[in-house]
Amino acid sequence: MRCGNPDQIRDQLRLWYRRLPGAWLAEQEIKLLDEVLPTLFGYNLLQVGVSYPDDCLAKSKIPNQMVMDVDEPPCVSHLRESLVCRKIGYLRGIPEQLPLASDSLDVLILSHSLEFTAEPHQVLREADRTLIPEGHVVILGFNPWGWWMWWRLILGWRGKPPWCGWFIPLTRLKDWLQLLGFDIVDQHGYFYRPPFSSKSLMQKLNFMERIGRRFWPFFCGAYLVVARKRVATLTPIRPRWRPRRSRLVAPELAGNSSSITNRENGDHHN
Repeated sequence: MRCGNPDQIRDQLRLWYRRLPGAWLAEQEIKLLDEVLPTLFGYNLLQVGVSYPDDCLAKSKIPNQMVMDVDEPPCVSHLRESLVCRKIGYLRGIPEQLPLASDSLDVLILSHSLEFTAEPHQVLREADRTLIPEGHVVILGFNPWGWWMWWRLILGWRGKPPWCGWFIPLTRLKDWLQLLGFDIVDQHGYFYRPPFSSKSLMQKLNFMERIGRRFWPFFCGAYLVVARKRVATLTPIRPRWRPRRSRLVAPELAGNSSSITNRENGDHHN
């Protein structure tokens, strides 16, 4: 990861989401979350990181919703009215050490949290620790092999977010999740246009979204993955061995057999 100060990177990333092309990406991601979150149920939901200018949890049916970030950025003040009205709690913490008890979450949302941390494996381990069995983690990440790759190669070395982050391939992320005991239940690729800042040009290239979803899903700018924490069950295994029949004779039977033998010998002499 070529990013600099994490606090500055977070502020710059929030600012990027409010300008083009970040605003286009935020619009598509909120729309995707509006489709996915109503299908996930439970009692407790946590969104890690506050980057979007709008509330992305409005469509969720989970009653207890929380938002967590390292500090309280200005955008939280902008969303404060919405958070208060919908009774959404706000926490301070880092994704590598979630300030929550084990097995306490039903849904965890990691919106581009893995790209801007030095310990992405630790973030996933925290997801595994805090989610209940059959709980779900929703991960949004940047695709390193899409059209955005050229902007990442050119602008990443300047320390500009999001290009300076560590973009994780979808196949690698799925391998990490499966090793931790998660099952992949859903995935989506989105934003197939190059990340231009021109609004008119982006509107002209809108046809690439339809073509990309159908013909070149590998070149998406970002992806969304939904994974379910697998329940560990114990399967009883029957032993393959069979008890061998004893070749020893029981004492009482041994006594009877000796008396029978003596009796037969006596009859023979008579």
